[in-house]
Amino acid sequence: MSVWIEIIFVLASYLIGSIPVGYLLIRYLTGQNILELGSGNIGSTNVKRIAGKKIAAITQLLDMTKGLLPVGLYFYLTYDLNLTYNQNIVSDLSIYYVALASILGHDFSIFLKFKGGKGVNTTLGASVLLAPFSVFISVAFYFIVKWRFKYVSLGSIVLAITMVISEFIICGITPTFYYLLACMVLIIVLHYKNIGRLLRNQELPS
Repeated sequence: MSVWIEIIFVLASYLIGSIPVGYLLIRYLTGQNILELGSGNIGSTNVKRIAGKKIAAITQLLDMTKGLLPVGLYFYLTYDLNLTYNQNIVSDLSIYYVALASILGHDFSIFLKFKGGKGVNTTLGASVLLAPFSVFISVAFYFIVKWRFKYVSLGSIVLAITMVISEFIICGITPTFYYLLACMVLIIVLHYKNIGRLLRNQELPS
């Protein structure tokens, strides 16, 4: 039974993560396809370019919720009131599969023919219950870098790297460290075009 519970949660988490919030908001508000506008990304940065700060903030919040909701629900169902892990229901690593599924859903949405965003906000939402200190430290570094250099992409890359380094310093090599390492790789790979523009000094400030 535990295997089926894990499979159902992972699939459900992927489907929740796949809800293309930015795409739906822009389609509803403007009738346009965000995949054909700006950077072609469904994340809050591109939404801001098209629809402004308010809609971008809504997109950001909902994208974070896509990660937080399945992980939070999984924690609620698999831990008792004393925070004792119920090993009869799930495996030790299953929570990481659920978290990664929501992120992969956002990055490669089944509803958009496996196109999507870069996963930063969904990663934060999915990770805040797994590594709260690392998440908060990385967000602080993101704002510092964004304030200093004016590039969201650079801030996002630094955020991803900082999460991994912070987790290693705080907790050492743990399953959470490897999970955050996978998140970092995803974020950096999906920012490869931004990295190229940054190296050529062609990235536009955000």
